[in-house]
Amino acid sequence: MKGYIYITGTGADPGLHDNLDDPLFGDPPTLGACMTNLRDFVDPGDYLFVVSGKAASAAQYVIGGMRVAEKIDALAAYGRFPQNRLRVDENGVIRGNIIVDEYGNQHPLDHHDPDTFERRVKNFIVGDEAEALQTQREIELGREQTLRKLSEVFDRQGNRPIDIMGRQRKLDEQQVHGLLDWLRGIKAAATAE
Repeated sequence: MKGYIYITGTGADPGLHDNLDDPLFGDPPTLGACMTNLRDFVDPGDYLFVVSGKAASAAQYVIGGMRVAEKIDALAAYGRFPQNRLRVDENGVIRGNIIVDEYGNQHPLDHHDPDTFERRVKNFIVGDEAEALQTQREIELGREQTLRKLSEVFDRQGNRPIDIMGRQRKLDEQQVHGLLDWLRGIKAAATAE
């Protein structure tokens, strides 16, 4: 078992903007269009963790992680997870992480380069055993503790997650369990308050 942790795009911060659509920590958690390189590398039983993107007004934090349960293609995901299909919400925001239409073609709301489409529709991750910081208090605690935890996990100091781990980093089994236990501890502490 191995894991990976990565920083999502600049400005992607669900605690501030409710604007993270990949991964989705729903039931089940999924990673559908982003991080094609990591989706290629992982196997069932491995773990993926995501750190919020850089935002001017808040510290980045580990949003959560999931175990990879299976890898399917995007058209299969379209049939199984209608709630994750691309759509525009009532505020005009594009939501979802399934980038195909009902025929398996690139969805009109997916504005990525068509030349990357064939690679991005492979290895849609269906997860389980997810731990995600979702309540306001969980997110506050995550922001307060993330740099310290990442420094501990990687034995490296830094002022930002990217200084400690780069854009993405491989995790060994001990590091995976350390992050999972830490996320569970935050959730328990937030609930106990």
